Amino acid sequence: MGPVNRTDVGGGGGVTGVPGGSGRGRGAGATGDAGPAEDAGPAEDAGPAGGAGAAAVVGGPGTPGVNLPALRSHNAALVLDLLRTAGAAGISRLELAERTGLTPQAVSKITARLRAEGLAAEAGRRASTGGKPRTVLRLVPEAGHAVGLHLDRDELTAVLCDLTGAVVAERRAPLDLGAGAHAVVEGAAGEVEALLGGVSPLGVGVALPGPLDHTLGVLHRVTGFPEWDGFALRDALAGRLGLPVVVDKDTNAAALGVAVGAGSGSVGGGSFAYLHLGTGLGAGLVIGGTVHRGARTGAGEFGHQVIQLDGPLCECGNRGCIEVLCLDAVGRGTLDEAARVLGAGAANLVGLLDIDLVLLGGRTVAAHEEVFVRGVGAVLGERARREGGGTAIPVGVAPGGARGVAEGAAQLLLAPLFGRGDG
Repeated sequence: MGPVNRTDVGGGGGVTGVPGGSGRGRGAGATGDAGPAEDAGPAEDAGPAGGAGAAAVVGGPGTPGVNLPALRSHNAALVLDLLRTAGAAGISRLELAERTGLTPQAVSKITARLRAEGLAAEAGRRASTGGKPRTVLRLVPEAGHAVGLHLDRDELTAVLCDLTGAVVAERRAPLDLGAGAHAVVEGAAGEVEALLGGVSPLGVGVALPGPLDHTLGVLHRVTGFPEWDGFALRDALAGRLGLPVVVDKDTNAAALGVAVGAGSGSVGGGSFAYLHLGTGLGAGLVIGGTVHRGARTGAGEFGHQVIQLDGPLCECGNRGCIEVLCLDAVGRGTLDEAARVLGAGAANLVGLLDIDLVLLGGRTVAAHEEVFVRGVGAVLGERARREGGGTAIPVGVAPGGARGVAEGAAQLLLAPLFGRGDG
C-alpha cells in the first residue's frame, strides 16, 4: 500500500515511557488528535500498518485484543521506518517526502508529532543544492523498548531491545519446559522483571517450539511436551506481567528478525527459509518479505516431514522425520550425515517454494557452522546440477547467533510499529 496524503490520523502514536505514551503496559497507540487535513488527497487508510492478519495483543487474561498496529497510521509507519533505516546519520524531510510519496506538508506534520512525542529528534543539518541547509531527523532508539523471550526446551533467553532492535540488556537461565505451566510462566515472568529494571516496555514477544496458534497465543502439542496442549500462554503471561504479549513459534520469530533487522536489505524483501537446528528442528518461511505462518500457524513444521518410511520413531509419533534423523546423527557425532539430512529437507523446500536463500540457525548449527553450510550447500548444489538452468540456491548462517530467536521475538512487538511485519 502506498502513502495516503491526508491528515496523519493519530500521528506517530504515543509510546510507553515517552511524551504522549498511553497507559501502563499498553504500548504504542494513537494520540487521538487528528488535526486539520493537509491536502485534498484520498482518505487516510485506517488499517493496520503491518497488513492484514496481525495478531491481537492483550493486556491481561480475558481482555479484548488490542491490535497495536491498527492504532498507528500507515503514513506514520512509513516515516518511522525510514527514520529507523537511516540510522544515526538521519534523513531530511524532503527525502522523506520523495521516498514515501507523501506531500511535504504531510511529512512536516507527521515529523512534528513524532518529535513532540520523543520518537524523532534533529540529527544536524545537511547542505542543499539551493537555499538554506536542510534539517536532518533521526529516530530516538531509547524512546521505546520491547522484550524478546525465547523459551527453549532447556534454556531461557530474554533480551531488551530498543526501537532499532538493538539489544540493551540480556538474561539467560536454565529452563525445563516439562516442569509444568505454572513453573515455566513464573520463571519466565521473573526473568523478564529482572531484565526490565524499571523500564516500561511496549510488551513481550515470546518465541518457543511449536505447534501453536499465533493468533490466539495458545499452545498445541509441543513436540516432546504434549501436556502443553491447549494452554493459553499469552493470556497467562500477560496476566502475570500486566503487559501486552505476543506468542509465536521460535522459527517464525527468528525469520521475522532476519527480514526486518539491520543489514537485512539483501533478504528483507525476498523469499527465504530459516532452518533452526537445536533441541528440535523447524523452519521459518519468509515469502515476498513477509513471514508465512499459514491460517493455523502450521507452516514451517519442517522437521516432521517424513523422508524414511521405516525410519526411527520421532517424538511427534511419526517415523523417519527429518528431525529425528538429523538429531540422531548429531547424537552419534556424524555431523556430515546430519548436514546431508538437513540438506535433503532444504532441497524439498527449494523445490516446493522456489525460495531465494536458505539460512541456518540454532545452537547445533552455531557450534558447527562450516559443516552445516557446506553439507546443506552440497545437497542444493547437486539438485541444481541435476535440474540445470541455474545456479544453486545460496546457503548461509542467519545473523543474531545464540540470541537470534530472542531478538526476533522482540520484533513481534517492534516490527508492526514500522509497518514491517504483522507481529
